[in-house]
Amino acid sequence: MKVLVKQAQRGNADAFIRLIEENKQALQRVAYGFFQNEEDVADAIQDTILDAFEHIGDLKKADFFKTWLIRILINNCNQIFNHNRKNFYTDTIPEQEAPVENDSNLEFMELLQSLPPDSRLIFQLYYGEQFTTKEIGNILRMNESTVKSRLHRGKEQLRSQLQSV
Repeated sequence: MKVLVKQAQRGNADAFIRLIEENKQALQRVAYGFFQNEEDVADAIQDTILDAFEHIGDLKKADFFKTWLIRILINNCNQIFNHNRKNFYTDTIPEQEAPVENDSNLEFMELLQSLPPDSRLIFQLYYGEQFTTKEIGNILRMNESTVKSRLHRGKEQLRSQLQSV
């Protein structure tokens, strides 16, 4: 991936497209942690790809491309979320379900939705994308200990939900 990032930074559009293709599912999973409808997810991913393409030259270390890309996505998701909250209408359109790859993905997404929003993204990044607690702290700009405590609280909440079933 490092070679592709260097090529993309030199203006190679094909290398950039390959990087996005390699990280497409990660982007979708994180965006679905924020939104349940496909339109908002697509908007967030589209904005992220455009921002990343425009600013890939600003990336200092090629090793951190995925972390950098996820951080851009999170910023875009927050912007869309805040914009939607300000423009909330009383007439709502039924939301569409997220695409399901398999039963375990559906179960994981249902479990994520039962978590509080502040823990949902951390769970997605930790279990879905295999980021470390330190990396998550850097991405979300919070202390690593906060990430660990939210993971712990979320696990306890999920454990109690699963035991009551």
